Amino acid sequence: MTQLIAEIGVNWDGDFQLLEKIISSAKKVGCQFVKFQSFNEEIIKGHPLKNRLIKSSVSKDNIEQINTIAKSIGIEWFCTPMYLEAVDLLEPYVKRYKIREFDGRQILNDNETELFKKIKKTDKEIIISTNTSPKNSKFFSDPLLKFLYCVPKYPCSMSELDFSDISSYHGYSNHCPKILAPLVANILGADILEVHVTDDKNKDFVDNPVSFDFNELGQLIDNIHDVKKITK
Repeated sequence: MTQLIAEIGVNWDGDFQLLEKIISSAKKVGCQFVKFQSFNEEIIKGHPLKNRLIKSSVSKDNIEQINTIAKSIGIEWFCTPMYLEAVDLLEPYVKRYKIREFDGRQILNDNETELFKKIKKTDKEIIISTNTSPKNSKFFSDPLLKFLYCVPKYPCSMSELDFSDISSYHGYSNHCPKILAPLVANILGADILEVHVTDDKNKDFVDNPVSFDFNELGQLIDNIHDVKKITK
């Protein structure tokens, strides 16, 4: 069964009414998970949209409400912690963690970050985005680690994707604006699909260039189901 992760990220702007709408839409089209990010001001210092971005980061001020909304809708949420203290914040709430491609690349280059070490001590599943094949890594056989092929470009084109080694990953994290990209990844064996989502592609949500709206996501999911019907 394909696991579908709706990456909300910073596309909710700290607006809880909008967040509830996005999570409800993700649940309705068939996603099993929604995902967020937790970063601090140090990580985004110098970013021209810093004040806007920080409102969307999971923090001590919003985590209870995020958790309440997700539970009321009936969907599991988890998060990408980008600094050590974020793990302590998230630990009582999440069943799994995500590691971004920047950190995933270092891990597979035998540079275990302090963040990775701390998350690993939780003994929970860790989903790791990386552009580096994990098959020769010492972590490849760890049952708690799931690797997603990811091109760290926002957005990336179809020509920049290379699915020739997709079978060595557990899934695919998408930054391509064409729904063909995650569909092909799934056909080739990616059982976990992570896609950025947006409530409205005509608005200026920060991650809109790499996001699908829920009509597109519904079409992707329908296509996945159709493919499975004719290939089972």
